[in-house]
Amino acid sequence: MVSFDGVSVETLNSDCFCISLDTDALRVALESGIGQPGLFDLVQQRCPYLFAARPVFVSHAHMARMATLIKAIESVVALPVYREEVLARSPAIARHHPGGAKSVFFGYDFHVTEGGFGLIEINTNAGGAMLNAVLARAQRACCPAMESLVPPQATADALEARIVAMFRHEWSLSGHAQPLRSIAIVDEAPEQQYLYPEFVLFQQLFQRHGLQAVIADPAEFSLRDGVLWHGKLAIDLAYNRLTDFSLEAPASATLREAYLQNAVVLTPHPQAHALYADKRNLTLLSDAARLQALGVPQAAQDVLLAGIPHTEIVDPANAERLWRDRKRLFFKPFAGFGSRAAYRGDKLTQRVWQEILAGDYVAQALVSPGERVISDQQPAQVLKFDLRDYAYDGRVQWVAARLYQGQTTNFRTPGGGFAPVYQAPS
Repeated sequence: MVSFDGVSVETLNSDCFCISLDTDALRVALESGIGQPGLFDLVQQRCPYLFAARPVFVSHAHMARMATLIKAIESVVALPVYREEVLARSPAIARHHPGGAKSVFFGYDFHVTEGGFGLIEINTNAGGAMLNAVLARAQRACCPAMESLVPPQATADALEARIVAMFRHEWSLSGHAQPLRSIAIVDEAPEQQYLYPEFVLFQQLFQRHGLQAVIADPAEFSLRDGVLWHGKLAIDLAYNRLTDFSLEAPASATLREAYLQNAVVLTPHPQAHALYADKRNLTLLSDAARLQALGVPQAAQDVLLAGIPHTEIVDPANAERLWRDRKRLFFKPFAGFGSRAAYRGDKLTQRVWQEILAGDYVAQALVSPGERVISDQQPAQVLKFDLRDYAYDGRVQWVAARLYQGQTTNFRTPGGGFAPVYQAPS
């Protein structure tokens, strides 16, 4: 995130092709220092559209507005009355006290344009932070005038230092006086996951900072004498990348029991998902009457109502109206992730609409994504983008963009994927 003076954000996103992804620098970053041999080829084979060809430009005003909205949300989540209401309808495990851990890598996803702004959703196990550290090392300016935009090596180094400090803070918040020793990066069949290369980057990062680190399927753990084990390694902290948010799957049983016994620090944890990422929370955070009833200060209400598109639960009582207004709406499942089973209203068929009515969905007012022209060739290739603010304890750590075609982000678009964000003053 660096500054640029003189021209509008829209002009930069339409006409600036002076900075691009440097494939040779990307290979070096992935295979030496922060990565390991063969990782570049793995990325090319597994996820060739992970890194976008061009950066995205965002105004200083919008960057500040995103940070202000995140703080307003944090202030509401801190209210006992909000927590009581949300946790009362959540799975029982969400009411288990997580032992002090706040949860790492919140992802606040926004659509931002010259005339529009909206928080689309909140994620509590947002992927991509280490990939963006790599990306920051692999940008190339085509002329000296643009070189000031390319972040120095120290920018990526600082992000990595914040990441390690965050995990150590989670450990100490959980009441441990002794140093953090070991971390398990946990996901179902991790080597088969699309973002497995990022797991490897995290493992390398932790090991460079003196921590033992393993990448593990949840079924690989055992619980003995109040300690979570992966083979012969005692696990202090589990970095949770599972989409089994309530640890209900049979394979998660040992991890679930270790969490309930406080035998491991789990981050992110089920309570964080319930309080932030359940899409039903957006219906509360975008409802003036409910915010007033919670006792949210007027200044915070104003920020929330201006920044979160109106969202409501789909039910039989409003079904006819929502179908009529569907072209102005986006439909998402309560506990959805990765844009799965999410639909733009103008693309709905009657078959899908019946599935939405039978499922647990919210309807959110449509906010158009930004657009980035990625080539000066004709016809111009225009991609959509959203912005992801990575945050911890209410503070933004990094802002990245995701370029894509279609209804939602997909990492399947040539020229698309994660993109660096450069800050312009307008």
